[in-house]
Amino acid sequence: MMTISRRTLLGTTAAALAASIGGKAFAGASYDPGASDQEIRIGQFGPLSGPVSSFGVLANAMDAYFRMLNDAGGINGRKIKFINYDDAYSPPKSVEAARRLVEGDEVLFIAGAMGTPGNIAVQKYLNARKVPQLFLAAAASKLSDPATNPWTMVGGSTYEIEGGVVGRYIAASTPDAKIGVLYQNDDAGKATLSGLKAGLGAKTAQIVSELNYSVGGPTIDSQIVQMKLSGADVVFLITIPKMASQALRKMAALEWRPQVFLGAGNASVRATLKPAGFETAQAFSPSRPGWTPAIRSGQRRRT
Repeated sequence: MMTISRRTLLGTTAAALAASIGGKAFAGASYDPGASDQEIRIGQFGPLSGPVSSFGVLANAMDAYFRMLNDAGGINGRKIKFINYDDAYSPPKSVEAARRLVEGDEVLFIAGAMGTPGNIAVQKYLNARKVPQLFLAAAASKLSDPATNPWTMVGGSTYEIEGGVVGRYIAASTPDAKIGVLYQNDDAGKATLSGLKAGLGAKTAQIVSELNYSVGGPTIDSQIVQMKLSGADVVFLITIPKMASQALRKMAALEWRPQVFLGAGNASVRATLKPAGFETAQAFSPSRPGWTPAIRSGQRRRT
């Protein structure tokens, strides 16, 4: 499966932003809020704390890139002021952050905001204010509707597409699979699950265990136990890195070795495999003597 790392996405996103705000984009005497002859203000919000704080790397990487640009003279003489607020992966805090960025900091646009629930929560507000919501680190189809929300643009393909690719692969490569799914009970998780079922088609009936969890939950150990009891031999983890790590550790503790697929949001060496323990992760590798199942990665965007 072709993959695009989060680092690739960050570099592409930042470069595209730089191109879009350079050149002739600001020629003339008048400017929108957030732009001047000297400065361009770009806003972002995301989880610098809370259960998915590992995704804070997105903000850190963009900040580092814009500081590099500024050290090199900026964009056509204009320096980038990158303003980021922590929303702790909480939609009410996302709304608060977006309002602060637009009405207080008067940013030109918001870019690379992390989190499907938060981006959905602010989408109508930003579109009503005609503030661009660009290159989002979120990809539910609700965020990809230019006819209704023309000021919103996701940073990649949708979660439905990702789930569909995994579903078609499972249907073709392991047609007799007994499938277990663990998904986050929010718009992101449900979107990927919907795509998985569409990709499986008639083989959706082979899902023997379909379980979910809340993002603030402390553990998913009980779900993994239930999934093992279902007899599943193929598992798709549509989770944040913390829960994927827990799942791999619990599977190893139960001496249960299904074929495991990791979603785009958890296919990370640093945030998922390292906390799980590399020895634990390698136990699911076909290169380990005596073991046949493998961890498959659906990673497309973020690291």
